[in-house]
Amino acid sequence: QVQLAESGGGLVQTGGSLRLSCAASGRTFSSDTMGWFRQAPGKEREFVANIQWSGVSTSYADSVKGRFTISRDNGKNTVYLQMNSLKPEDTAVYYCASRRDIVGDYDWWGQGTQVTVSS
Repeated sequence: QVQLAESGGGLVQTGGSLRLSCAASGRTFSSDTMGWFRQAPGKEREFVANIQWSGVSTSYADSVKGRFTISRDNGKNTVYLQMNSLKPEDTAVYYCASRRDIVGDYDWWGQGTQVTVSS
């Protein structure tokens, strides 16, 4: 059974930091593109960042560039999202996702972890 399990969410003040983790199990994810998405109350789910299988190629939403960093450890089947200089508008449920292809839809999704940034 394929599973993606996010952790590391919580409540933090404006300007603070959090590191999210996503542990994958049930198959080998080392060749997958891994991504982070978020959904704020009343809003559509939006792309945050993704990372190709090698960890060399990454992309970010404009709203998080320079503040968030995505990384992965293929030996641990885990992807991370380091979030710095957090703002209240970063408050959302953050989801991890994986896809087998470099482009296209994501095949697997986690349950999400709540991040709340207080002003």
